[in-house]
Amino acid sequence: MSEWWQVVVGVVGGLVLFWLVLVLVLWFEQRKHSGRASLVDLLRLAPDVVRLLKRLASDSSVPIGVRIWLGVLLVYLISPIDLIPDFIPVLGYADDALVVAIALRFATRRAGSDSITKHWPGTPAGLAAVLRLAGLPSS
Repeated sequence: MSEWWQVVVGVVGGLVLFWLVLVLVLWFEQRKHSGRASLVDLLRLAPDVVRLLKRLASDSSVPIGVRIWLGVLLVYLISPIDLIPDFIPVLGYADDALVVAIALRFATRRAGSDSITKHWPGTPAGLAAVLRLAGLPSS
């Protein structure tokens, strides 16, 4: 039973760390641009990104490669096998955040800004921040 809880704590800890890193990166990034997102927009970004990924993965018009990447990302996050074990302080969760960031950037760039805009559940400022981080033009 203790192994199960370690997996749950590891996944939740990784997601929280990813969320905090994402908010921090977006905060630094939004300072460079005139259309600034509010702190509330940044804090609700992670739940919006999760809903976006779910919508992208279930849309048959999105390229199959994107849906495969999203599935692989989910399996990696659930799997107890990591690049760096989660019991190593900071680095154990940092590798999860890095893998998530790389996979999300790849998936969002392959899906395209039109698909991201179509499936985005959040605010326009949050959408602009996600598109900017993915290196996509705003539609």
